[in-house]
Amino acid sequence: MRTKVWNVDKFVDNLENDPQIVDAAQLLRQNEVVALPTETVYGLGGNAKNDEAVSKIFAAKGRPVDNPLIIHIAEENQLDEFVAEIPEKAAMLMKAYWPGPLTLIFKQKLGVLSEKATAGLGTVAVRMPDHPVALALLKSCKLPIAAPSANRSGKPSPTTAEHVLEDLNGKIAGVLDGGATGVGVESTVVDCTEAVPVILRPGGVTKEQLVKVVGPVEVDRALTGGSAKPKAPGMKYKHYAPNAPMFLVDGTTDFIQQLVRDKQAQGLRVGVLATEETASHYKSDLVLACGKRSELPTVASALYDTLRTFNHEKIDVIYSEIFPTSGVGQAIMNRLLKAAGNHIIVEK
Repeated sequence: MRTKVWNVDKFVDNLENDPQIVDAAQLLRQNEVVALPTETVYGLGGNAKNDEAVSKIFAAKGRPVDNPLIIHIAEENQLDEFVAEIPEKAAMLMKAYWPGPLTLIFKQKLGVLSEKATAGLGTVAVRMPDHPVALALLKSCKLPIAAPSANRSGKPSPTTAEHVLEDLNGKIAGVLDGGATGVGVESTVVDCTEAVPVILRPGGVTKEQLVKVVGPVEVDRALTGGSAKPKAPGMKYKHYAPNAPMFLVDGTTDFIQQLVRDKQAQGLRVGVLATEETASHYKSDLVLACGKRSELPTVASALYDTLRTFNHEKIDVIYSEIFPTSGVGQAIMNRLLKAAGNHIIVEK
């Protein structure tokens, strides 16, 4: 399959009628899959009502079929077609953070969406992306679109069209290139089917921001202990991993440097994921500054591109600094822990 690439100017007026958007929308209506930019990462979109289209998403990604997909919409009234009810707190969150990096889980009306998209659950995860290209495509195709991240399953999520092509060139119908994404980590997923909303995946909207809108918010135990049947993407399987083994290090820069020397003595090429404040403290085969520790959103924005860079440099082992878990730091640490397979080295 030849993967088409459309370079789209996201600042064009009346973008949903742009010939390239219309072309991509037509492919979606034909049950092909198309990668599209959002404000978080690039998504791999397919018709959420059609089993064939959803199966193509899973096949391209190599994704386990029991891992549910997020449904993307452009208008709130689209919820009426496949959502059974909109709880009051969900409505409050929609008003505050849609469009934006927030996914809400609702009870679904059965028989509308492909069961493959919802992994056979009675619930459905939905968001409205805050990106002009994504919204234009959704409006043009007039479909709810299932869209996980547009990468091979388990690998770092894509934040540019080039990342998508690294993983999926020849496996999907097309890529809408709308430039680099902004937030850099996926949306926050919140279960709104219970009286107290529950965070199932931390992301671009922080717990602190959610609490300001709806009051008490819980964090699902699966974020630390695992879950038998995931209600949201990213809860069950290893994700975001670079090719080389990765370890998070809870320790000083001197301790991390000693770990580097020990591995180099074994003839290995060692990478360090640091920040602009600490990168100069390390001597290693590759030291990458992943944003500023003093500005954690910059770390989130650069995270996946940094992990992919380690792959390009053929590093044998990676050591990463850890980050505070307040604000977007919770999402950063969630992704790093999954990338490292929960391997943490603690300085004694």
